[in-house]
Amino acid sequence: MSHVTFWWKPGCATNTRQIRLLEAAGCTVTVRDLLSEVWTPERLAGFFGALPVAQWFNPAAPAVKSGAVVPGAFSPEAALLRMVEEPLLIRRPLIEVGGLRRAGFDPGWLALRGVVLTDAEVPQGCSHGEHAHTASCPPPAAVAATHPAAEHATPFALSLSKGIGSERASTGSARTESDKAPG
Repeated sequence: MSHVTFWWKPGCATNTRQIRLLEAAGCTVTVRDLLSEVWTPERLAGFFGALPVAQWFNPAAPAVKSGAVVPGAFSPEAALLRMVEEPLLIRRPLIEVGGLRRAGFDPGWLALRGVVLTDAEVPQGCSHGEHAHTASCPPPAAVAATHPAAEHATPFALSLSKGIGSERASTGSARTESDKAPG
């Protein structure tokens, strides 16, 4: 059984379905709030590996969809600084399995780490389609404000009360793909 740490946007229907797929595959999933996590450029960089900078960005983020943020125009350093300031720009979910990190929900990458998903359709992108983040998705603050655990609004409390998370995340260091020893 694999342990997966999963950083999500609270209330995201696609992330919720992805978490349920991981649990159905027998994983223990620790759910953390991507938007309230304290990020540094160095820590965040570990999730992107060799992905092109433009793929680090969430294409459904309002600033990306409106054209206010053009992912291809950023250097790696500038992208990381902007994402630390505005976490909604980060491609999600961010996933850690066995100390290795990845941005996005990639069934092939997960399978290489022993996480074999069911044959169910793997949700990608925003579940609300092209109008996401306008009327369909509640803003994260609204999810926290109307949620029974909002008083304590920790990622663990929010996910546990929704039946999504299964344990509190540990704060250890993690390896990226490039740190993995060959062979």
